[in-house]
Amino acid sequence: MISHYDWDGGREAMLRFGPDTGPVIVAALPLFEEANRTRAFLVTILRALAERGVASALPDMPGQGESGAPTSTFTLARGRSAFAAACALPLGEGRSAYGLAIRSGTLLDGDAQLAGRWHFAPMTGADQLRELVRTRQAAAREAGESFDPASLKEATDPVELAGNLLSPTLLAEMPEAAPGTEGARVVRLETDAKPADHKIAGAPLWRRAEPDNDPALAEKIADDIAAWVRACES
Repeated sequence: MISHYDWDGGREAMLRFGPDTGPVIVAALPLFEEANRTRAFLVTILRALAERGVASALPDMPGQGESGAPTSTFTLARGRSAFAAACALPLGEGRSAYGLAIRSGTLLDGDAQLAGRWHFAPMTGADQLRELVRTRQAAAREAGESFDPASLKEATDPVELAGNLLSPTLLAEMPEAAPGTEGARVVRLETDAKPADHKIAGAPLWRRAEPDNDPALAEKIADDIAAWVRACES
């Protein structure tokens, strides 16, 4: 079902799945291009959760994905505020809310009132910024141009990184940003050496050149999330 939510900065679209009762999983896509690569995958997870009797919601973030707001207006503070407002909807319906976030989407749930957080391959803001800078440096080399990452600290106007116009405010937020750990279950791929509560076999869709899906992996993830929610609710 296509719905919406309101926050201090306006109104954004939100997809809702599953039953009208019980806890609700509110999901956050990764930031920037990784959102395009993983959106179909995340929707497959949410539909699989609905088949398991677990409701969910996928809100657009202001300045990301399908939002009408320019990317240059996005900041982590605005993203956290918007995500918290989206999570307040099920709370207003008398239902508990849980977070589900992939990669840099885990930077957005820190201000939300959640009964628990399920993080898939979480990353810090510094990690995300390094990836954007590497992409920008590679593009500069191909074009025969120079790019100095140190210039980001002095930026007063939006800077283009990996095809995104990023505000100086966001660039200043990223180096110290980290996923919340309170009530968090961390799940990673088996190929990821970082610590996790659970590891699962699969390929990193966010690394692929084009958007892709992995229904088998989505089913495994939905099983884990559904079992986790049942344990939290019991």
